[in-house]
Amino acid sequence: MRARMTAWAERAGGLDPRLADAAFAVALTAVTLVWAAADHGGAWRRPDAVAIALTCAANLPLTVRRTAPLTVLLVCATASVCHHALGYQPNVNNFSPMFALYSVAAQRPLPLMLAGAAAATAVWWWAAITAEDGLALLNAVQGVAIVGVTCVFGIGRRRLAERNRSLAELTERLRREQEDRARRAVTEERVRLAGELHDIVAHHMSVISVQAGLARYVFSSDPGTARAALATVADTSHEALEEMRRLLAVLRLDGEHGDGGRGGVYDPTPGLGQLGQLVERVRAAGVPVEVEVTGSARPLNPGIELCAYRVAQEGLTNVIKHALPARARVRVHYGGEQLCVTVTDDGASPPRPSGGGGHGLIGMRERVRLYRGTVVSGPLPEGGFRVSATLPLPSVGGDSGRR
Repeated sequence: MRARMTAWAERAGGLDPRLADAAFAVALTAVTLVWAAADHGGAWRRPDAVAIALTCAANLPLTVRRTAPLTVLLVCATASVCHHALGYQPNVNNFSPMFALYSVAAQRPLPLMLAGAAAATAVWWWAAITAEDGLALLNAVQGVAIVGVTCVFGIGRRRLAERNRSLAELTERLRREQEDRARRAVTEERVRLAGELHDIVAHHMSVISVQAGLARYVFSSDPGTARAALATVADTSHEALEEMRRLLAVLRLDGEHGDGGRGGVYDPTPGLGQLGQLVERVRAAGVPVEVEVTGSARPLNPGIELCAYRVAQEGLTNVIKHALPARARVRVHYGGEQLCVTVTDDGASPPRPSGGGGHGLIGMRERVRLYRGTVVSGPLPEGGFRVSATLPLPSVGGDSGRR
């Protein structure tokens, strides 16, 4: 039963309001005519063709009450007054002006509503004057009360419509703001992914380029070294593809594995625990690298670990790209409130970008700035180059320092 009622209400809610008004106007006209024909009391004239025509003129215009409410009210009121003035039954055709007045109060400003209320009140008072003796005062008071209640309901309907419009506008504005925030989030994520891809491609391709050049140079004279260089190229390219696949997998986390079900694309993001593997790849590229870890190493936030790893990766990549032949040194210092990652080399190459130049350094600065850290890069007085990043850490033992 409840389901049928709900379905009926949904169908009724989807009905064209103009059809509903037309059906209501026809029904009100029919009820009024039946009422006038069935009421044989009183000394007024019996209904005839003129009475029927005036009754239709007083009720059928309600069909367009939403389109022209004030005009409908005046037509209905005029037809009702004429009906009563000709001596027909005075207690019929009085309600149609009230429905028109409701539309005026709901859709038109206050001055027009007051004018409509005056017209509707005039209809009731004229009906009271033409009514039987002893009922005139009661009918007049009743008319004023009905007109007042009708105006109150119409004003309430207008205020409800205004609130609904305001809520609709607010909902639309919130929807647009949510879409804007979503677009900004997508843009920021794409920028972050672009930085990640730059780090991955720049580092691994630098290693591959050096090793491929070495293999070509010693291909005939030292086949063993050439094979080792080509093996490094294969391993490095495989690792680059795996990292890129893992990174791009975040764009399609929809329950399906983009790699056919393999779990490798969801390996943990690199951190300082993978620093040894990074150093081995750089050593294989022909750069002697020393690693020094000082302070009390402890688990860190994964984002900070990834940031520190990328700083070391970018620094060593710059050594491969700009400073060969050179020796490099990576120093990681765990302080009480800071983590410092420094990459230095002793290469004597042409000046490298230090301030804002270089996409790698720019991306590294933005990444470190995200964690409220600082980056210092530039040539050393004794020759070589240094990249140093300082990241703030939570105090030792703090909850935010645990993973």
